[in-house]
Amino acid sequence: MFQVTPLRRLAVAASAACAAVVAASGTGPAAAYAAGSAGAVTAVTTVTTVSAASGVTSLAPPPVREEDRVSGDHLTVTVRHAGGRADGTFELYCHPGGGSHPDVESACLAVDRNTRWGRDAFAPAPEGGVCTMRYGGPATAHVTGRWAGRPVDATYDRSNGCRIERWDRLVPLLPDLRPAVR
Repeated sequence: MFQVTPLRRLAVAASAACAAVVAASGTGPAAAYAAGSAGAVTAVTTVTTVSAASGVTSLAPPPVREEDRVSGDHLTVTVRHAGGRADGTFELYCHPGGGSHPDVESACLAVDRNTRWGRDAFAPAPEGGVCTMRYGGPATAHVTGRWAGRPVDATYDRSNGCRIERWDRLVPLLPDLRPAVR
């Protein structure tokens, strides 16, 4: 009885791969054998070149994208005109937490709380919405980076009720500028 061992499976798989390379080279096994090892290298190079020219994908893995190299979520928050120690640029890393933000853990929780599948946690206030005409002060914020695998580039201000509510949703990522309750 013929029994297939793991070593035989490996040998069969390697033979099949070599046969595919030689067959794809167009020169055939006789030419590859006659050329020796230098011909085999040329045949592999030819396969890669021919496949790239014909639109067939290469056997090599795709290059690593920059966003795939960075693990976790990273945001840069720049706050202006908020007053005192709230102004400045802060780095925030979540999953795992870290950075120069004054309250890393709570800031990560605030963004996590506003993250929903299919919705942008940093989306601007809807256009044409009915907003109260109240002014929340001159503070502005700019948030950039990556969150949940997506690029972030959002600006915040407190020029009307909708924008104030959008800002307050992300406290303490953004500084708490609500008036103190007495």
